[in-house]
Amino acid sequence: MTTSTSLPGPAAVAAAQATIAPYIRHTPLLRAEVDGRPLVLKLEHLQLSGSFKLRGALTALLGGDRPDHVVTASGGNHGLGVATAAGLLDLPATVYVPETVPESKARRIEQAGARLVRHGTTYAEAAAAATDAATEPGARYLPAYDHPDVIAGQGTVAAEVVAEAPDVDAVAIAVGGGGLAAGTALAAGGRTIVAVEPEHCDALHRALAAGEPVDSPVDSVAASALGATRVGDLPFAILSAAPVVSLLVTDDELLAARDRLWDEFRLLVEPAAAVPFAAWLAGRLPGELPCIVLCGANTDRWAPSP
Repeated sequence: MTTSTSLPGPAAVAAAQATIAPYIRHTPLLRAEVDGRPLVLKLEHLQLSGSFKLRGALTALLGGDRPDHVVTASGGNHGLGVATAAGLLDLPATVYVPETVPESKARRIEQAGARLVRHGTTYAEAAAAATDAATEPGARYLPAYDHPDVIAGQGTVAAEVVAEAPDVDAVAIAVGGGGLAAGTALAAGGRTIVAVEPEHCDALHRALAAGEPVDSPVDSVAASALGATRVGDLPFAILSAAPVVSLLVTDDELLAARDRLWDEFRLLVEPAAAVPFAAWLAGRLPGELPCIVLCGANTDRWAPSP
């Protein structure tokens, strides 16, 4: 595996695939047509733990020395991924979350066997407390996105897409801290990467405009999954050199897209997972046959929007 400071490449994604294969679900693709236009959906919301985050957590924990205790911070999905990975590997885990974490995600983290600690009102505040806690002997802090093994693990989603659907010419993903987007860039074989974020929760979009990671507001119904206050340094280094199209959608658009996934396919996803589909519905995505990654389903039952 790569070191904590080096940038991973496509070979790291291939290595991650082999490493985590015994533990994950190989999630299916769905070829479909909506409004007369073809698309491919990657049903990653069916992954163990309810999101892609398990892939990066397993890759990182299986690389390097085995810790006695893993500590992380999360808005929800990464914590679930780490808690699930730690359970699979028989490791104790502590997950710090902001006090604003959705109860559905907090409950699932504890059900997965991790100790849950609520701290602060933002992911950044929870991460600072988790980093301090991880200084204890035998503990290891596992970042949500700013780590080469995490990025390589998330790249296995796109690796599965291009292996099974080589005719896909663009891959669209939702972006928070940038780990999934960066991994996708490594594994997509030069295909266009479409990085979609909610308005007012757009750390990557602002970083690309500024030429470097910058602090960004976090104000969206999808903030529990996409609420990084700034994109990670390693993801930004990869994405700033990749063929990335950065798009924004409104909360109304992403909620309507979530409802459409239910109405059209009976696919139940969390708001963050519908973000790239919202951009596709609006006709903003490039490509003749894009793949839209539905990244998570950690939501309680909901009624479609009126």
